[in-house]
Amino acid sequence: MKHIQLTLVGLILLLSGLWLAADPVWSEAFAIFSFRTAMLNYTGILAIGAMSVAMLLALRPRGRIESFFGGLDKSYRLHKWLGITALVMAIAHWLWVEAVKWAVGWGWLERPARKGARPAYEGLQAWLSSQRGMAEDVGEWAFYAAVVMIGLALIKRFPYRYFFKTHRWLAVVYLVLVYHSVVLMKFSYWTQGIGPVMAVLLAGGSFAALVSLTRSVGQTRRAVAVVDDVEYHADNQVLRVAMTLQSRWPGHQAGQFAFVTLDPREGPHPFTMSSAWKDDGKMFFLIKALGDYTQTLPSKVKVGDVAQVEGPYGRFSFQGRHPRQIWVAGGIGITPFIARMQALCEKPDGKAIDLFYSTSAPDAEFIRRVRQRAEQAGVTLHVVKAAEQGRLTPQRVRELVPEWAQASVWFCGPASFGQALRDDWAAQGRSPDDFHQELFEMR
Repeated sequence: MKHIQLTLVGLILLLSGLWLAADPVWSEAFAIFSFRTAMLNYTGILAIGAMSVAMLLALRPRGRIESFFGGLDKSYRLHKWLGITALVMAIAHWLWVEAVKWAVGWGWLERPARKGARPAYEGLQAWLSSQRGMAEDVGEWAFYAAVVMIGLALIKRFPYRYFFKTHRWLAVVYLVLVYHSVVLMKFSYWTQGIGPVMAVLLAGGSFAALVSLTRSVGQTRRAVAVVDDVEYHADNQVLRVAMTLQSRWPGHQAGQFAFVTLDPREGPHPFTMSSAWKDDGKMFFLIKALGDYTQTLPSKVKVGDVAQVEGPYGRFSFQGRHPRQIWVAGGIGITPFIARMQALCEKPDGKAIDLFYSTSAPDAEFIRRVRQRAEQAGVTLHVVKAAEQGRLTPQRVRELVPEWAQASVWFCGPASFGQALRDDWAAQGRSPDDFHQELFEMR
């Protein structure tokens, strides 16, 4: 999480510092209209800068970038906060435009008299000057569209299939705002430090927008698969979908996830792979009925269906220096642990492991299989049925694992449950680096 915060704050401070170095407004006598112009440039730079980095993260980068943030799930959290930052700065930018106009209309401010004829520009500056009217008009409409689309992306109740479609059009809005920014940014900025930085951000963001519009995000990481087994556990509403890959797959580690497309109209959804990779082309997913789409899957997915799998992603790797691990699974959060136990059956790592599986909808056959897998992997399983035993608490975990201070914690489940565990872990004086959690929210 600290890398997310450092990147967001660092970007704002970098752009702010470069803008301050390039704009002379602070060295001049204060005048509301010149200050307004400076603020328009500043808020515009922050808005399009944040949006540019968000566009780049939408490419789902792996390698060093994913490792730096601790997984694609963390990158998407940064993507979300960059979007919020861009939205706030864009609204501030719009208010600097409109509020001064309102103040003039109400008689609170008086426009300064024009100082003679406008200067005659040449070359590129002349062309940019000729585009100002168009850039202002399209920029205003793009702002309204961005507010609506980013706002919808932040509303969890907005159906994913509509979010998936509308969010892609944000790339078009971004390209319009790039044109708006290039034309209207103060021309002298381009010869200052802020100029090259903005040029790189705008070029990178534009490239990402074009990749998104051509539906090429993750294209080299896609594989075709055929569904060969479907099993539904009615008691806990979990669907097991087994697949056989028909094209190249680089393999995956326990704890990683993939974007799976079972219905092209719905688009890709992230699901954790519940099976360890054995280089045989087979994998399966455990899918909980949590929303409109996943609730319909038991009646829609059939043996023989063709699916698309993109990945693998994630850094929920179960690696660490501690001789003991505590795994905590809330509901369908059991999926990465099932994959890890399967991997441990093939290659034990010698760590002492306690797995807490907390469920409010126990399924006897499902639990039997988890227990069998835990026994085979040498994992101590603690099943907590909320209706019978109450909810699992951090204190209960510590009581059942007396050696908890020598362990790292791996959590997958509801965010509020994870936060309670994380807070308790910190309250006990433990390092946050030893608490690992998948932020399974992609919007």
